[in-house]
Amino acid sequence: MFKFPFFVDLSRPELLLNHTVNFYLTTEPEVTIGVWHSVPASRGIEAQGKDHSWYEEALGDDNPVILYLHGNGATRAANHRVNLIKVMSAIGFHVLAVDYRGYGDSSGSPSEGGFTKDILYLYDWVKARSGKSRVFLWGHSLGTGIATNVARKLLEDRGTQVDGLILESPYTNIRDAAANIPVTKIYRQFPGFDYLILDTLALADLFFQSDENVKVLTSPILILHAEDDPVIPSHLGRKLFETAISAYQDKNKVRFVAFPDKLGLAHDYISFHPDLPAVVKDFLKNIT
Repeated sequence: MFKFPFFVDLSRPELLLNHTVNFYLTTEPEVTIGVWHSVPASRGIEAQGKDHSWYEEALGDDNPVILYLHGNGATRAANHRVNLIKVMSAIGFHVLAVDYRGYGDSSGSPSEGGFTKDILYLYDWVKARSGKSRVFLWGHSLGTGIATNVARKLLEDRGTQVDGLILESPYTNIRDAAANIPVTKIYRQFPGFDYLILDTLALADLFFQSDENVKVLTSPILILHAEDDPVIPSHLGRKLFETAISAYQDKNKVRFVAFPDKLGLAHDYISFHPDLPAVVKDFLKNIT
């Protein structure tokens, strides 16, 4: 369904990334998802020529792990996603970037419940191999709603707290996001907008209620938002931050980092900012 960029062989990440392997997981009958695993750059030479079993074993090396949940449209091969993988690998993370069901070379049809199942399966798969390594959920745009859904389900169903969430260009809930995206601006003044656009999302069981999720979470949260984001306005990210910090007993667990308009990072390019590694390292240091 979502295949862009079209001429990338997703089974061969080595054409775009060093020390990275591709593999597939069957998350439920007839649903198989594609995943890239990049090891920390410090293990890059060691990783040369190694097979997937070596990468699995490498997850237990005590380096932190990021499960990268990308935004709507395109695949794990999109340029800004590849760059994020490179940047986080360079500062010592394992990064597992996944295409949800219906995206890229993953089978199945997209749905909020299905996305949650896919990432819960991947989380369990990683935890079974990572030992005491910390595992973080990094969501971008659409992926931020999936990340908070997964974190809440783990907490409520199992009493498991995710080690941390990094929410890049997030929204409060999908209804607010739809009401604020530029393409709907011309229609907002017309009668019936709420029903035709917003209520249709509810009828399709699409909610992605991060604002409700953060009220019950206990995991540390880092929110990143560019002030010139033309897709999800930064005020939605700030509103999510304010909701979280009001609910958290330990206010130090929630951070908001804004990137000024003049930087031109827009919706997709925060990973290209040279200060991002320092921001992430500082977040990790303060939650240790």
